[in-house]
Amino acid sequence: MLAAASPGFLSPTGVEIAFLLVGIVTLGAAVVTVTTRQLVHAALWLVVALGGIAVEYLLLTAEFIAWVQVLIYVGSVVVLLLFGLMLTKAPIGRSPDADSGNRWAALTVAIASAVALVWVVVDAFRATWIRLDTVQGSTEVSGRSLFQYWVLPFEALSVLLLAALVGAIVLSRKKGEPPAASEASATSTPSVIAAPPAASAASAASGTSAAPAGGDGDTAGPAPREDR
Repeated sequence: MLAAASPGFLSPTGVEIAFLLVGIVTLGAAVVTVTTRQLVHAALWLVVALGGIAVEYLLLTAEFIAWVQVLIYVGSVVVLLLFGLMLTKAPIGRSPDADSGNRWAALTVAIASAVALVWVVVDAFRATWIRLDTVQGSTEVSGRSLFQYWVLPFEALSVLLLAALVGAIVLSRKKGEPPAASEASATSTPSVIAAPPAASAASAASGTSAAPAGGDGDTAGPAPREDR
């Protein structure tokens, strides 16, 4: 009776269990996104991760934020990434160049950040239990709170997306010789191929003839017949 009367982590509800399961799936999709060597698969797993975050918002009765998550991130950012991969002719299969030598350092930073974030959230809401029965607020209240108190992080995310686009443009440039050098080499190739016919024409005009291959340099012709 005491466990049923007072909410806690030892008596989870169906919504809380679903929230935990969706969170595990979202975390797994995010890990696959940053560890796979196939760029297209990474973009598709990113769709799963962002969609899982939208489901988490729905479970928290934040329908407006959930649909904004789907429209902006799943419907715009991921589609932009896929178009960028197609237009830059990125490799479809495994890409060894996508592997980074700083994988362990990045993993250490990610785990440390996750532990710090979980510690701060659990410590802040250790004795607080938020009931999700009644929904408070509206779209107007959410917009006012977002652009009044959280405008700086919002603009920081915009700058981050702009930096990601600029980085994608820089990485999509072909690494190699410039176009002018490649065009010059392409135009000089036919002249090299046409050199042997020109040399044979010049030798024919001067009256010299080359010895046949495999011969000893004598003039070819039938041997004279001896009369007996």
